[in-house]
Amino acid sequence: MNLILLDPSEVNGQRAHLTDTRRLTHLRDVHRAQPGDQLSVGVQGGNMGKAELIELSDSVATFHLGPLETPPPPPLPVHLVLALPRPRMLARTLEHVTALGVKQITLLHTQRVEKSYWQSPELRPEKVHQHLLLGLEQARDTQLPQVTLCKGFRPFLEDHLNGVLHERRGLVAHPGMPDACPRGIDEPCALFVGPEGGFIEWEVEQLLATGCEGMHLGPRILRVETAVTALLARLF
Repeated sequence: MNLILLDPSEVNGQRAHLTDTRRLTHLRDVHRAQPGDQLSVGVQGGNMGKAELIELSDSVATFHLGPLETPPPPPLPVHLVLALPRPRMLARTLEHVTALGVKQITLLHTQRVEKSYWQSPELRPEKVHQHLLLGLEQARDTQLPQVTLCKGFRPFLEDHLNGVLHERRGLVAHPGMPDACPRGIDEPCALFVGPEGGFIEWEVEQLLATGCEGMHLGPRILRVETAVTALLARLF
């Protein structure tokens, strides 16, 4: 927890009060915080700064907020369209891409996505929110990503794809594409990443038919969470 991320409801004037067990435990056991310590804080959707810890007990932490004048880091200019991974991998991937600065995420059903994944507790709004918060705390960011669920590939093509690609360069990451992933682009893009086993041929054809560019990361087959991190690092 490199940033104590405050919900606006936890702030009252120059004071902030935390009562949730996770952050209290982290303050006590990891930061080994003591009253009088100056710690990095931020407000969700707002700026960051320093706060003095006034009180820390098993049930509450109270801070006096200093000026919150530091803006969050700039977001990556990317809309990530990710075939829904298996639940455990989804949790890690959400945290990683949030830490890297992705602000628009679409979780998509494709042919090789197990239908049972959509029933996972990891997709409950409160669980998704928790993983996004962990990513923000890691990277010292305050701007939550927007996560959209799309449970059908064809409805995504018909109803959402044009909006995703509006004024964005479409990039489809898929093994066997002729071109390598570009490096250091400076334009908005939509990045499409398939599931374990990749997109099926028809899905790739549909995306390429809209003007998207196919690309690869080399001969190695990577786990989804590794591939997404490598793609974002290479692209930006």
